[in-house]
Parts: sequence; C-alpha cells; structure tokens
Amino acid sequence: MKFLAALAAGTVVALAASAQAHHSFAMFDRTTNIFLEGTVTGFELTNPHSWLYVEIEDEGRLAEWTIEMGSPGGMARAGWKADTLKPGDRITVQIHPLRDGTYGGQYIEAVLPDGQIMGGGDSGIPPAAR
Repeated sequence: MKFLAALAAGTVVALAASAQAHHSFAMFDRTTNIFLEGTVTGFELTNPHSWLYVEIEDEGRLAEWTIEMGSPGGMARAGWKADTLKPGDRITVQIHPLRDGTYGGQYIEAVLPDGQIMGGGDSGIPPAAR
C-alpha cells in the first residue's frame, strides 16, 4: 500500500512539474499581427522555445526585438535548422506583439533573405489564427 501511495505521489509531482514548465501565451496580443523589417542579431534553436532577435529602426534609433518561437522539434518539422538565420541577415517577420508594448512578441512567420517564407512549427498559434 505504501508503494502505491508513493507511486501516486511521484506521478502527481511529475505531472505538476511538467504542467508548470509550460507558460501561457496571455502576454501576447493575439488579435494583432505586426510586421517588422530588420536585421537578425541572433537566432537560438533551443528548448523549450526557440528565440529570434531582430534589430529594428524605431523613430530614428535601433531597438532589439525579442521574438519567442516554437520548440526545436516543431521548428525542425517546419524546415528550420540552426543555421537558417545568421546575424546580419535582413528579414521581415510577422509577430503577435507583447501586450505591455515592450519590444517583443510571438513568432508567426518570416520572409528570409532569399524570399522563402518560413512558418513557426508549434509556436502555439493554430493555423486558422495565422
């Protein structure tokens, strides 16, 4: 009986930790899509979410935008590789902006320097909402 109780408690803890690890997308304004044209300063294909950093000219000064993307597995299924983007690449990226107005957002898709349009894998955005 003690074994079953310990097993049940361990399962609950494991599931709670897993659920806590994934965050809500409430910080993004998913009713608004914006397009940013700029220069890639970084691209990280990492767990649990990939990240894209793009420098944009905003009212005469440069501002770096931090864009949250999908998981590496989802990104790979959408055609992304670690070297898909490099610092210095000029791109256009579509995002859902952060609700608080800071320079960041949730990735939707990008037009790469060669004109290819890349989706976001499992960015949390249902295809109908794109």
